[in-house]
Amino acid sequence: MAPTPRTLAPRIDRIRLPELIDADVDSLEPHDSRDAESFAGVDLVGRDLQGTTFSECAFVDVSAHEADLRSATFLDTVIERLNAPILSAARSRFRDVSLDSSRLGSAEFYDASWQSVHIANCKLGFVNLRGAHLKDVLFTDCTIDELDLGGVKADRVSFAGTRIGTIDLTHAELKNVDLRAVDLRRIVGLPGLKGATLTSEQVAELAALFADQLGITVED
Repeated sequence: MAPTPRTLAPRIDRIRLPELIDADVDSLEPHDSRDAESFAGVDLVGRDLQGTTFSECAFVDVSAHEADLRSATFLDTVIERLNAPILSAARSRFRDVSLDSSRLGSAEFYDASWQSVHIANCKLGFVNLRGAHLKDVLFTDCTIDELDLGGVKADRVSFAGTRIGTIDLTHAELKNVDLRAVDLRRIVGLPGLKGATLTSEQVAELAALFADQLGITVED
């Protein structure tokens, strides 16, 4: 008998920060490189931080509305209580990053690369991860209005205690993506569910949607 398939959980590395120094926010420039700095209670609203690299840093109580973080890199970094109604971070890179207790309205992360990323206790509006590469990503106790995973390549991604209004999986390539603890309301691009794990109850609830997408007429 063939073994029962087992969905692999994300591997989230523990972030260990060194002793941090207070950052000089006024000196931040695009394509800068900052190491072992603390950004606490700072205002990054409208700042151009394209291509900037942050390594072993901490961001706490930060406002970043309309900050430009395109192609920015975050390594071994902790982010807490980030507020950004609009955030531009396309083609950014996150490795060993935690994002906690934050609020993002419209967040552009398309073509991004996330590895060992934990997002917890966050309220997220529209999250655009179209075309992104996700590996070892965990969402815990989050509310997401709309999650665009169109064209994404994802492996070992899990959602725990998370509610998603609409998820778009058009042309997604999923492997070990665990949706069992998600309150799913609407799915776009049903064929992209291949490689995801659902409970039998979820499958039953989505039966009408499956039938509609496959052109099946259900009559009793």
